[in-house]
Amino acid sequence: MTSIAYDLRYLGAGLEVLEEYLLSKEIYFPMQVTSPDGETPYPQLTLGNILLAKARLESRSLELKEENDLTRMILELERIRAHWRVAWETKAQRSFSARLRSWGDFMAEYDAQPGNHFDRYAYEVRLRVILDLLSAQAGTIPEAERGLLDVLDYHLKAKLIPAGFIWHAEIEKGFPPEEYWYLYGTLSKGRDSKGL
Repeated sequence: MTSIAYDLRYLGAGLEVLEEYLLSKEIYFPMQVTSPDGETPYPQLTLGNILLAKARLESRSLELKEENDLTRMILELERIRAHWRVAWETKAQRSFSARLRSWGDFMAEYDAQPGNHFDRYAYEVRLRVILDLLSAQAGTIPEAERGLLDVLDYHLKAKLIPAGFIWHAEIEKGFPPEEYWYLYGTLSKGRDSKGL
């Protein structure tokens, strides 16, 4: 689980180059930022990663200074989104397509060899969360991509073993089961259902 400091630093560094990123053709954008001691290196800047860091932070109990920092960052994020609305939606659409491919790849890998991939689910499911976050920002998602996500969800529901919230309990309130049902289950290491 990432720390508050980890997500705040990522969000802050991302905001510094967000306008440049939105106007670029890149989906994955390099960022010069070092993660807090003992935490994993930061991923490249993507719109999905920015939205995920924001969602995790909004789900947590923050100290007053952290809350003020987050509020300031959200206001700046909203200012940039409003100013570059078309670029934002275009980047969200392209990012959705890229993340959908990655999510589909993971599901296919799991389907082919469940025992080798079931334990990656708690990490890889962040892609499914990002897809939900991006779809709310993208304006229009092509019908074929929405259809593919529906198919992937159908197959995931058939394989998912109900469980409690699989991420850190501290952020559960920000990811309710009605919307983020896939965060409330695990995959088995056996082959329990038909493949994709």
